[in-house]
Amino acid sequence: MKKSCLWLFFCLFIVPGWSQQREGYRELVTQQVRSGKLGAPEHLRNYLIEGKLRLSLRDAIVLTLENNSLVRIQETQVESAKVVLLGAHQPFDPQLTSSYNVNSSSFPPTSMLQGTGTAAVNSTTQIAQFNYSETFWTGTNIQAGLSSNNSFTNSSFNILNPFISSGLNFQFTQPLLKNGWRFANEAQLVIARRNLEQSQATFAAQVSNSILQAVGQYWAVVEARGNLDVAKRSLDAADASYKHDKRALELGALPPLDIYRSESQVASRRVQVIQGEYSLKQAEDALRMTIGADQDAYFEALDLELTESTEPEGELRTIDAATALQIALTKRPEIEATRDTLTIDDRRIRLAHNHLLPELDVTGIYVSNGVGGTQFNSMGNKVTNSSLNQLFGFDYPTYGAQLSLTLPVKNRGAKAELGSALVSRRSDLYGERQVREQVRLDVNNAVHQLEQARLGIAASKEALDLAKKNTAAEQRKYELGSGTVFFVLEAQTEEATAEQTLLQARVSYQLAVAAVDHATGELLEPYQVRIAELTH
Repeated sequence: MKKSCLWLFFCLFIVPGWSQQREGYRELVTQQVRSGKLGAPEHLRNYLIEGKLRLSLRDAIVLTLENNSLVRIQETQVESAKVVLLGAHQPFDPQLTSSYNVNSSSFPPTSMLQGTGTAAVNSTTQIAQFNYSETFWTGTNIQAGLSSNNSFTNSSFNILNPFISSGLNFQFTQPLLKNGWRFANEAQLVIARRNLEQSQATFAAQVSNSILQAVGQYWAVVEARGNLDVAKRSLDAADASYKHDKRALELGALPPLDIYRSESQVASRRVQVIQGEYSLKQAEDALRMTIGADQDAYFEALDLELTESTEPEGELRTIDAATALQIALTKRPEIEATRDTLTIDDRRIRLAHNHLLPELDVTGIYVSNGVGGTQFNSMGNKVTNSSLNQLFGFDYPTYGAQLSLTLPVKNRGAKAELGSALVSRRSDLYGERQVREQVRLDVNNAVHQLEQARLGIAASKEALDLAKKNTAAEQRKYELGSGTVFFVLEAQTEEATAEQTLLQARVSYQLAVAAVDHATGELLEPYQVRIAELTH
């Protein structure tokens, strides 16, 4: 009998607890979240070389992921989902309660049977209770309790005085229909885990957007610096033409009014240099904010040295729209997020159907009783008995069972829950279709952008080559006296424009490659970015 009771206790209390997954506070809430302060920008000093921040494109990406405020704000959405998952375990948290009550009373006797004669009836009662309860994933609720009642009285008729009664009770309740078994009770946990996966997929999409933005800002600095170099060379060429005309004017070989054309070109191109310098500063400031260099005054003041060349390495990349779309539908995190959303909708619909069922619960009770205290035997000797010996001897058991049924008459709350879940699924189905349409549009635009950039590079190279030849020809004719400075300056302007066009075409190609990777969901791969590492 004793062994069977202990085995029952083991099966009800110990075995179900082993099946519950460990997802605790320390596993889900990171040290960074628990900290009340923000750290300084990370790893910037690693790129400090000769008083400058020397950065490759990958370096800029790494710094963006480590220090960008927007990325970190987006990361908190994942942390919030982790906390929600932690809260979803709350219904399965065990509870241990205890209480201790003392009551003492005194009242005049009303009967000789009270055994105090004419003296007041005095009694003191001490009640101590310890209770444990827990609900498992199967919906099974178990309760265990240990209670002790210690009573003192001045009545001479009590056989035991003080009188101690103890009880050890076990109870389990199992829902059979509504809220019964694993699905209904695990549903919120599964939904919370899916929400966490969805938030991670959404964060991956946001990280991809941030990387694309950082790539754009990096190449914007490279392009602005290239444009400035072209403007400076153009200014130098105009200045050389102006000095040549000025010398010719001094020698009387040039009419006085013709000097103004070359002089105005010098002034105009100097304005272009000034504009280029400020455009470069604006592009560098935007990149500094993206990589977190603006968070420290020392690093904010440093010059940026970008090491990437705009000229593509190897053969220019090509990809057809159908292949790119197939890759995108497999790898885009937005697609994964919509799948998680629809899975959550299906589980909520099933849970709502469960809440429409009647409540049918079965309850089992087992109680062991014990009585002890102090009494006097026939010899007048004081004898003390322990209630715990009887309690854990399981010699005085009480058994009980109950089957309860509750039939909902209307249950409009559960019906509303089901209706809301159905509407949510309908909306999310349209959302999934919209995401797929947007992915298809992104892919088509990116592929067309890449093709245009490839053609643009070839055409720009040819245009620059011809512009250089035209400039050399006009300069030669001018030096031989068969040409005018007007055509030389015009050729110089056309050459500078062709150089800027080629630079822009190369940058557009680099951006187009990044756009294709972004559209197909592969932008994180070249930089070895792992979302799990960002949210550890």
